[in-house]
Amino acid sequence: MNNPPSDALLGPTEVRELAAALGVRPTKQRGQNFVIDANTVRRIVRTAEVRPEDVVVEVGPGLGSLTLALLEVADRVTAVEIDDVLAAALPATIAARMPARADRFALVHSDAMHVTELPGPAPTALVANLPYNVAVPVLLHMLDTFPTIERTLVMVQAEVADRLAAGPGSRVYGVPSVKANWHARVKRAGSIGRNVFWPAPNVDSGLVALVRRTEPVKTTATKAEVFAVVDAAFAQRRKTLRAALAGWAGSAAAAEAALVAAGVSPQARGESLTVEEFAAVAENRVTETADHEEPSQP
Repeated sequence: MNNPPSDALLGPTEVRELAAALGVRPTKQRGQNFVIDANTVRRIVRTAEVRPEDVVVEVGPGLGSLTLALLEVADRVTAVEIDDVLAAALPATIAARMPARADRFALVHSDAMHVTELPGPAPTALVANLPYNVAVPVLLHMLDTFPTIERTLVMVQAEVADRLAAGPGSRVYGVPSVKANWHARVKRAGSIGRNVFWPAPNVDSGLVALVRRTEPVKTTATKAEVFAVVDAAFAQRRKTLRAALAGWAGSAAAAEAALVAAGVSPQARGESLTVEEFAAVAENRVTETADHEEPSQP
């Protein structure tokens, strides 16, 4: 394990000084809340179980608080930053505060939602303080785009953390829960107080840990086909699946046929289904569509 000097991490004074020098004012538009507590970023790295051999990708590094803590432990860190000023400044911050590790750091100046490749070795872990307004789509995009990511730890709004980690039957179980579970086993991994951020957000934060499924969900349906069922089921979550999936299947009767074939009650609601059951429903609609295709004309 690497052991840079303990004063390499950023505290409240250093964060504010860096921001002032760059003329940076955190913006709500990009969900910018900078972590100012060194103990918190080290706790995140510990909770993420970052290892010396890990190649970590970080989304939204900001001024570099978590980046520096990750570089203390990981083999390499690649940070994805959309903000022009922050992206330009981060390499210099790393070089100044952790010069012995600067060659293990790479920066990608881009919107994470548009990133399809990363420099260097394939990432093995994703660790990030995700902007609240784009947390779920960014998380799902990264998991989908980089299948080598085995472990993930994200800090998100507490309400989002609860949704991601919720299981079937929970009041907050929904689209993010199912889609995250398609990729990984998901669990709540702790809470983060408001006072470790600058500026302090008006909501609490939570940690969510995800471990990539060793075996994908068993289905002949594609991810897009399964996710179409999920979206339809929760678009009208108070309705029975027979009614909610009528548009997706073509009719309520067709939806019922797919549900029955999948072993799911047509009177059930989306919040009671596992990702495997959603896949079974998608699979049976695919089969039914294929079975009822018109024969091609000679």
